[in-house]
Amino acid sequence: QVQLVESGGGSVQAGGSLRLSCAASKYTYSTTKMGWFRQAPGKEREGVAAIYTSSGSTYYADSVKGRFTISQDNAQNTVDLQMNSLKPEDTAMYYCAASLYGGWWSSTRNYGYWGQGTQVTVSS
Repeated sequence: QVQLVESGGGSVQAGGSLRLSCAASKYTYSTTKMGWFRQAPGKEREGVAAIYTSSGSTYYADSVKGRFTISQDNAQNTVDLQMNSLKPEDTAMYYCAASLYGGWWSSTRNYGYWGQGTQVTVSS
């Protein structure tokens, strides 16, 4: 089993930056990819970014390309999301997820393990 814990959320002014971190159990080595998702009240959970653990290949939602960067540190079993130039529409609960499957990176159905979430609030 895999346990995921997110940290680093908070409140920031538009244009500011935050760095989210996801700490995974040592068994996360068996995952094919790690992803960051977000969900605002009344909206569906959407994929933000993902990284394939073996190759290091990264994928991003169009809305965050050029602003967000996902990275991994295999030695520490962590996956980070650096968020720059934040906008009010980035406000959401952010979740870290781990997948054992080879499906599309942005599909929640391909992720079997989820963290508890960390809130990100961006004010104008």
